[in-house]
Amino acid sequence: MPEIKFVSKEPVNKGWSCDQKYCVTAQDGSKYLLRITPEAKSAGREDMYRMQKKVDALGVPMCRPVEFGRCEEGVYILQTWIDGEDAGEAVPRLEGPQQYALGLEAGGILRKIHSIPAPEGIRDWEARFGAKMDRKIRQYRECPLQYEGGGALIDYIDQNRGLIKGRPQSYQHGDYHIGNMMIENGRIVIIDFDRYDFGDPWEEFNRIVWTAQASPLFASGMVDGYFERDVPMEFWRLLALYIASNTLSSLPWAVPFGEKEVGTMLAQGKEILEWYDGMRRVIPAWYGALC
Repeated sequence: MPEIKFVSKEPVNKGWSCDQKYCVTAQDGSKYLLRITPEAKSAGREDMYRMQKKVDALGVPMCRPVEFGRCEEGVYILQTWIDGEDAGEAVPRLEGPQQYALGLEAGGILRKIHSIPAPEGIRDWEARFGAKMDRKIRQYRECPLQYEGGGALIDYIDQNRGLIKGRPQSYQHGDYHIGNMMIENGRIVIIDFDRYDFGDPWEEFNRIVWTAQASPLFASGMVDGYFERDVPMEFWRLLALYIASNTLSSLPWAVPFGEKEVGTMLAQGKEILEWYDGMRRVIPAWYGALC
């Protein structure tokens, strides 16, 4: 177990991961997040910790990695405790300019995260993501449920898949959206790096769907902050491609989880198709609409 001795240990029941999570308090009163991963699911956890250390070295506001090790239950990662509020709950309550300003901050943080290069020898992005799109299209076609107008998503992918040719690759947080951010002392703090990957940095925006649903202003600020308010049209075309691909796979993913998740994804797919006017526009309707 961790070298730091704890005087209390409270379960944290949030998130989708298989990890056991605890808020632990040390003898000096400092709080930490203790994540324990079962041995069977622990492959890659040490690499994840190593990459978190690289992100931390950039000065990114985050749940900072403190210690990695093994225990009877598997492996553990000890991180600093974020004493704040979930951004998904806090941001929508703020005034519009504050929402946008925090979005700018989140976009700048993401740009910094993407400064970490992908490892040498990584497979070409066109081959990697092309295969992923093919698989998602196949899974969607085999799914017993379909989106109304969902064929437009497949058509857009087929007509624009050439956009991924030659795309650069970098480190990715892997699940970068407002649900994995917290507000601490009025500032953004990033959490949950356990789905990290390497790929086209712009693909990281595919989960901005969740952010835009919570706060269009925050989502708009995030894009503007990332590009320092000079967003290239190529980004919007690629974002539409990545969101179309992600949306296709969301419905087959939801089916095993039951009616509630299926309903969520059907509603989200409908909203996405409305944002993009049935994929006839490439800049989503939420961008800049309230600025």
